[in-house]
Amino acid sequence: MTDVSERTELLLPEPAHALGALLDVPVPDLERGEGLPLLWHWLYLLDRPAQADLGPDGHPVRNTVAAPPGPGRRRMWAGGRVRTLGPLRCGEPATRRSTVRSVRDTEGRSGPLTFLVVGHQLEQSGRVVVDEEQDIVYRDAASPAPVAPDGGEPVPPTEDEWSIDVSPTLLFRFSALTYNGHRIHYDRDYARDVEGYPGLLTHGPLQALAMAEAARARGLTGNLAFEYRLVAPLFDHQGLVARADPGPETTTTAVRDLHGRRTATGTVAS
Repeated sequence: MTDVSERTELLLPEPAHALGALLDVPVPDLERGEGLPLLWHWLYLLDRPAQADLGPDGHPVRNTVAAPPGPGRRRMWAGGRVRTLGPLRCGEPATRRSTVRSVRDTEGRSGPLTFLVVGHQLEQSGRVVVDEEQDIVYRDAASPAPVAPDGGEPVPPTEDEWSIDVSPTLLFRFSALTYNGHRIHYDRDYARDVEGYPGLLTHGPLQALAMAEAARARGLTGNLAFEYRLVAPLFDHQGLVARADPGPETTTTAVRDLHGRRTATGTVAS
């Protein structure tokens, strides 16, 4: 397993404008030096592995942080923590340093599990402007537990919620924008026949971004600390409804499906 990597590149505005168009959200005035919003650094400094380094599921299996701890193991994004310490600006170079900060093996109901904490620090103009930890889980290649069918009547979005139409096209475009080759997000036959899912899986990072954008719509900008957790799988036919509820010290965020089942939670603090 590769434990450390470093990548430097000039940040261009086009990926940010692409995300704004994809989600129909406002893009800051990047040409005049405004910083990228919370989590938009996920569009930049991406690993671009060789095709020969990809496994059958589309994820890299070598020469990456972090590669699977064993052959045939499947990857899930469980959550993470992000702190912004300054503006990350387009038009300037930036460097991302990635490390595996911890590895823990345990036994779950479905078999052996390996929990990794992967750290990323983004530097620009000689200072760290984003400090991040991602929680990654690897499990053996076994059929997942049966997914509960959609239940109950639909719960219409309220005025305080933001509903995103999760189509296969949107999932494919988000995969392309973030250079994510995981087939569960765009290859329905693979998701159904190999991994046993009832639909295309909605990206964990997309749900986290939806929560961050719901918080931005509530006026949260600048240096922020965001902690989030993915609590249940979300599939394309189930929709995506995000919300952010300001409190005295933190803003609570959440994602649910169109029937009210919660799939992600988070908190944002300034």
